[in-house]
Amino acid sequence: MLTYALPIIILVVLFLMNAIRILNEYERAVVFRLGRFLDVKGPGLIILIPVLDKMVRTQLRIVTLDVPHQEVITQDNVSIKVSAVVYYRIVAPKSSILEVEDFHYATSQLSQTTLRSVCGAAELDEILSQRDKLNAKIQSIIDEQTDAWGVKVTSVEIKYIDLPQEMQRAMARQAEAERERRAKVIAAEGEYQAAAKLADAARIISDYPAALQLRYLQTMLQMTSQANNSTVIPIPIDMFSALKNVMGAHPQMPPETSSPDKAQ
Repeated sequence: MLTYALPIIILVVLFLMNAIRILNEYERAVVFRLGRFLDVKGPGLIILIPVLDKMVRTQLRIVTLDVPHQEVITQDNVSIKVSAVVYYRIVAPKSSILEVEDFHYATSQLSQTTLRSVCGAAELDEILSQRDKLNAKIQSIIDEQTDAWGVKVTSVEIKYIDLPQEMQRAMARQAEAERERRAKVIAAEGEYQAAAKLADAARIISDYPAALQLRYLQTMLQMTSQANNSTVIPIPIDMFSALKNVMGAHPQMPPETSSPDKAQ
């Protein structure tokens, strides 16, 4: 009996090993029977008929696709190298197996050509300053093409932009000139504001002479607070006003010159 039972046990074990499959939560199985599509199964335990059924595993998790450096000539004739990263996932396991031979390789090639096309149609300043706009445009184009493959592109990010050395030096000079221009504008605005404040102060002192007297006393206080050997003799400002009035009332006359007739 053991002689006949042993082969049967071995056959049963082999059958179970080929028939039973366990799929994780993020996995799906595209099952073919005699070469024809049967069903998409999983996750968990699935049973196949050995020899008749064949299973192809797919993952539903987001996949990171690294797009290598691409040589691009921008619209303003600047040669640059651009790399990107693409995030996608499978949303239709059946289409990802039946509609394309290798969806990962196909998505990679499509991402490279789309990256070159979009960056080549843009100017360098747009590529450097409007990455979000270009990312959204590249994502839209790739997602539209891969929709028939059951692939959903969730995000595209331009990762690195390599500029020629000459262009880097030119941009550095431009940035330095821009900083100098801003510094000069700020200094000119400061001078203008200071001049405006001085003009306001002069008008206030002109309208209120007592303000000049207070400013004079404040200046005297600052001078006396310094530790030095200088002697300060305060003079009332009214003396200058009186002196000005006297000089205005009796202007200095030029010396009278004698004429020849009067000398005779």
